[in-house]
Parts: sequence; structure tokens; C-alpha cells
Amino acid sequence: MNLPKGLSITYLGHASFKIGTPGGKLVFIDPWLAGNPRCPAEHHRQDRADLILITHGHFDHLTADVVPLARATGATVVAMPEVCAFLSRQGLERFEQMNKGGTISVQGLRVTMTNAFHSSGAQAEDGSVVYAGDPAGYILETEDGFRLYHAGDTCVFGDMRLIGELYRPHVAMVPIGDRFTMGPAEAAYAIRLLGVKCVIPMHYATFPLLTGTPEALREAARDIEGLEIVVMEPGQTLAG
Repeated sequence: MNLPKGLSITYLGHASFKIGTPGGKLVFIDPWLAGNPRCPAEHHRQDRADLILITHGHFDHLTADVVPLARATGATVVAMPEVCAFLSRQGLERFEQMNKGGTISVQGLRVTMTNAFHSSGAQAEDGSVVYAGDPAGYILETEDGFRLYHAGDTCVFGDMRLIGELYRPHVAMVPIGDRFTMGPAEAAYAIRLLGVKCVIPMHYATFPLLTGTPEALREAARDIEGLEIVVMEPGQTLAG
């Protein structure tokens, strides 16, 4: 994978990523750290974050680590209004609310919220599940115009073609675990729709129920000319 100078991508396991931008910002996407069985111990505590992007309300994307991380770092949380409302009841104050189809400029970056098909419910302190808006994905455009697409938890859907045509991501993070998201065969079809040539598989191998594998994705996508599937180990960083 060829990344621009100053850009880094760290995989934290499951669907969690830390992005370092050429302008020096640190962006976390769905940070699930201390309780994540795939996140290395040295990454459980993070001392700095500028932005936190949340795709939806499930425990492995929102309720486990977002509040501690945002409190410790003062990061701004970007999310659906319903997710922001849930987090505000836990004392957080720095938000950029948005919704699907919208684009915001924040801290020198452009963030677009895209569609995703999944469910979304956040678990409150009393154990009840509260509505957390629709699930989503993100296009993150760095200061130099490099675009990353985090699909969120989703099945494949036809309008991924529009995401590819509109935003032309250079790198896509796509779930492959199956059962709760698309599996390798569906992810391969999503890659075809997106037209992207560099893909990082995510949301697999965290639990035994997630049976999709990068090897199965390679097999399903073997006909896509020029495709680079970058399998990252939890804790691994790629840098330009």
C-alpha cells in the first residue's frame, strides 16, 4: 500500500482504526480498546485524539470506550444526533452532529457520512437498549485530499457504486466477518461496486461467530484486476 507522506493507519482490531493525518491530527474510528480481545494491551490507553468518528450504537463501536477516550483527550465526537444525545447524557460536550449524505469540515479534514445497513442501539447504564439513530459509514478526506472509506457494519448494497463514483476512495475498510455484517463473498461484490483498488478487511476473527476470513475474501475477489487486499494485524501501523 502506498500512502501519502505523513499519513498513518493503525489497526486496533475488530472495526477500530487510528488514523494519523499529514496535518498532525489523530482520528479514531469506532474505538473499541480495553474490552476488545483483538486490541493489543499497549493500545488500550490512548493519550491523544482529535476526532472520534462513530458509525453506530453497538457496544463494540460506541459504549465501551468512546466516553473514556473523549474525556481523557478532549476529542470531538462526530456522529448521528441520536448518538451525540446518548453521549451528552454521560457528560461529553464536544460534538459535530451530522447525518447521511452530509459533509463537514472539521479541524482541517472533510468528513462525509455515508449510508450503511445494519441496526443501532446503545446500551444504557441500567442495561436497557436505547435508540441510537441509523448506522452509517464515513469518507474521511485528509488535508492533502487522500480519501479513506470506512464502511461501518453493513451488508453490501447497490448504492456503494454511488459512494465509489462520488468520493472515489483510495482505501476502503470493509467488514468480512459474516453473520452480523457482510461476509467475504458479499465484501468482494462491494469492492466491485466501489471500484476501489486497495482494501483493508475488518470486523472478523474477534469472536468464533465471525467466520469470514481474509483468505476467503482473496478467493472471492480473485477476478478483480489490480486489487490489493492489505491484511493488517491488530496493532500494526502502515505509514507513508
